[in-house]
Amino acid sequence: MLQVQGLTKGFAGRILLENVTWNLTDGDRVGLAGPNGSGKSTLLRMFTRKESADIGKVTMPRGTTVGYLPQDGLAHQGKTLRDEALTAFAQVLAIGKEIHHLEEQLSSLDPESEEHQKAMVRYGECREEWDRRGGFTIESQTEEVLLGLGFSVKQLDAQTETFSGGWQMRIALAKLLLTRPNVLLLDEPTNHLDLEARNWLEDFLNTYPHAIVLVSHDRFFLDRVINRITEIDRRSLVDYTGNYSHYLETRAKTLADLRAKASRQQEEIDRHKRFIDKFRAKATKAKQVQSRVKMLEKIVKVEVPPERKLLKLRLPEVERSGRIALELTKISKSYGDTQVIIDSDLLIERGERMALVGPNGVGKSTLMRLLSSAEAPDTGEVKLGHNVTTGYFSQDRYDLDESRTVLENMTEGAPLEMIPRLRNMLGAFLFRGDDVDKKVKVLSGGEKSRLALARLLLRPANVLLLDEPTNHLDIDSKEVLLDALRAYQGTLVFVSHDRYFLDELATKVTEIKDGLIQVHWGGYPEFIRAQQAALAPPEPAAPKAATVDVPKPAQPQPAKTRTRGKELSKNRAREVQDRLEEIELSISEVEIGIDSLEGRMSVAGFYDDSEASNQVVKTHDELKAKLKALYAEWEELAQKATAYS
Repeated sequence: MLQVQGLTKGFAGRILLENVTWNLTDGDRVGLAGPNGSGKSTLLRMFTRKESADIGKVTMPRGTTVGYLPQDGLAHQGKTLRDEALTAFAQVLAIGKEIHHLEEQLSSLDPESEEHQKAMVRYGECREEWDRRGGFTIESQTEEVLLGLGFSVKQLDAQTETFSGGWQMRIALAKLLLTRPNVLLLDEPTNHLDLEARNWLEDFLNTYPHAIVLVSHDRFFLDRVINRITEIDRRSLVDYTGNYSHYLETRAKTLADLRAKASRQQEEIDRHKRFIDKFRAKATKAKQVQSRVKMLEKIVKVEVPPERKLLKLRLPEVERSGRIALELTKISKSYGDTQVIIDSDLLIERGERMALVGPNGVGKSTLMRLLSSAEAPDTGEVKLGHNVTTGYFSQDRYDLDESRTVLENMTEGAPLEMIPRLRNMLGAFLFRGDDVDKKVKVLSGGEKSRLALARLLLRPANVLLLDEPTNHLDIDSKEVLLDALRAYQGTLVFVSHDRYFLDELATKVTEIKDGLIQVHWGGYPEFIRAQQAALAPPEPAAPKAATVDVPKPAQPQPAKTRTRGKELSKNRAREVQDRLEEIELSISEVEIGIDSLEGRMSVAGFYDDSEASNQVVKTHDELKAKLKALYAEWEELAQKATAYS
């Protein structure tokens, strides 16, 4: 599908790629890897011919179609969402218009005329092409993709200019997916998607029939979608078969082997140099010395890529809070006629790492603002626990001094013990070298967001409220932040659409659904398993053994009484079955909670904090007692269900 031959490309005085040869075949799903600035986006633009190579070329077979989604910068206006997405089928729509025109023409022409015969031939050709291209399905395809990417049915007829930047990129992605190009190039396609839309996109790409090349900082997404990693390494493209996690393992082994080889080579070079230095002045050794000099000249040094060391990010020490960190009681919040949160309670305990989940627009950011006291509830109460100090990171509120530099913003108000670590901390958030001397006013929105997050984490707070902290970080920076938050001794409430981050960090999940706040015990993988179990169809009942009933003499009974009795029996049986299903779901959730608590209780040092450990043990005992009662009720109802059947 695509071939790179002898390609060399430089940028800003630096060679990114040198004499590269590489191939992409139909059905490949490739993830481009490499540190920021290595040339991943540049390579994608060269594939689209939006940027040219200095030397070499990119070739494709005639008729190959290429679709490209950049990171940002796309906007749409002048059409409804539905009509804008349908422009992906421009050729099919043009055929449809011609069919309509031919139908009008045929109705007015003499059936015996030559013009009528020509129009009929063309009409047949158009109808055949319309059917071949699936003309009758383009509207249903369009709706399926738009709804999959998170648009609502009501939004389909909204004007495109009413959508914000992130939703504009979703429109562009929808159009690109609908065109189904032979080569699909995606630069950070999940940047503006929530979890539900990401899951849908994963499924779509996994069944995509053509080649895909993508750049993504979403490790979970890469693992689920791609089957090959191409790394930009030492000005070349190096292929690794498998997903991103397999690439990390293979690359680590390859680098270890390469370093060992370079070390052995250096030992050999040093040995030859010592011989040359020792015997250079001896005439009897002149021939051997010259031989070794020539040998050294022929050696091609093993090039080892610089080690990408992950910086260690250590958050400041925080004071211990009371057992209850935050408590919401009977909270309600509305915007106009839209009720976001309705009469809900939430208790957040010290040391929890709670993830807030739900589709975009459901109220996660609203809840974060209520927890941070940035907004007040319409009704209900928000209570901070004893000795609680909060730090709040918002997606759109930076609190930075635009006239000062990056480093000056970090230094202002920083704890003294953190001053020596400022540059390391900025490096973890992708501000390196001269970047720290840039004025904040020249930074992009993503850079300001990273700086605001770094500045927040610099200040000691024993409750952190983080709304999408990973949005503008690369994979390495996410890993640094993840390690720091795992080691954090305070309480954490966060929103993230990064599945790997959720899986690795959350110890409890709070879902906002239909205006209600629902707490789920366990981490995010346990939450997903419980959701899937709730949606799974019930297993069919085992077939009963055949029995032969000896008929008994019928007892006379009024017809109405018999009918009423059957209806009552059916209603009771249905009630029992409904309650059994409720209990089975409760059993699943309680078992997940018990497993989560037992995981916490098994961690070394758990019992060092007697107050916190006693509360966990108490909760564990309560859940065990609840589980026992649920099983007892289930057995009793199961016997009743058998009697009614």
